[in-house]
Amino acid sequence: MRNWTILSIALACVATLAMAAATPLPVYAAPIAIDARETAPQPPVARGVMYWMEGCGHCEDVLNGVLPALQAQYGSQLEIKLIEVVTLEDTDQLYATAAAHGVPKEQVGVPLLIMNEQVLVGSQQIPQQMPALVAQTLAAGGAEQPSLLQLDADFAAELGAIAPVRPNGFGLAIAIMVGMVASLIYTGVSLTRGASGVAGAVAQRAPWLYPLLIVLGLGVALYLSYVETQMVEAVCGPVGDCNTVQSSPYSRLFGVLPVGVVGAVGYVIILVAWLVSRRGSEALAQLASIALFVFTLFGVLFSLYLTYLEPFVIRAVCIWCLTSAVIITLLLLLSIEPAVQAIAATDDDE
Repeated sequence: MRNWTILSIALACVATLAMAAATPLPVYAAPIAIDARETAPQPPVARGVMYWMEGCGHCEDVLNGVLPALQAQYGSQLEIKLIEVVTLEDTDQLYATAAAHGVPKEQVGVPLLIMNEQVLVGSQQIPQQMPALVAQTLAAGGAEQPSLLQLDADFAAELGAIAPVRPNGFGLAIAIMVGMVASLIYTGVSLTRGASGVAGAVAQRAPWLYPLLIVLGLGVALYLSYVETQMVEAVCGPVGDCNTVQSSPYSRLFGVLPVGVVGAVGYVIILVAWLVSRRGSEALAQLASIALFVFTLFGVLFSLYLTYLEPFVIRAVCIWCLTSAVIITLLLLLSIEPAVQAIAATDDDE
């Protein structure tokens, strides 16, 4: 009997242990904290890229006038990555990225903004269209940073197959530089000999040529002044890249005064001096003839410097600038004979 009792107790213990093992224990876990910022929808962000150059007046207008106002309005919802164009590699990247967004090289300039697959160029287009573009981009849910392309050999070949190669005009610019240097040498020899040779004969036989060249040069300078002051794209023609030149730091004298305005003022001074040389008294006409020579000589030296910058520094050529360089060089050659005569007359009076 005792054995049966012990056996019953043992079986009961085993059954209890088996039931305990089969019954799952309750699991207790610490409550999970949920950050409201993770569940709340994030505001959209309009992201873009803007290319700019140091000393570019158009760029400064956008950097100092347009972007701060939009940044104050949208705060962290507006992110603009600024890329300064300094080296030739930077310029290649600018052209490649613009081409990838459907903008041909002749229409590329700085500042250039890319946002939401749209491209805005210049300090006129950007202020006018960027506020609406930012608003539309945010309303559409924002935009990521646009992709930037390097102009590698494959892409350059592909780009060349899409668009015809545009002559860069470097050879023309260098040829004009050589002609200007030759004209300066010719001028020095003529002054030394006291005779202007062929240039003097042309000036005597075609007196109308001088005022015609002045008017043409003034027209070119006024057009460039309009482009630089009104911040519009220049009509470049089949050669060169005028807008790159006009967007460069060298398009403004001392970073402030547009070179086109300087040229226009110069041509006006030359026109006034020519009128005085034709209509003034004998003494005043002699002084005006000498002044004409000095003004045109300075104009040639300044134009020679600007022409050198285009192929060797800016790496772009402006056909309008080259035209002005040719005109001022011709004016210098036509100014030699009257200046020589005026100097001789002054010496005789003494």
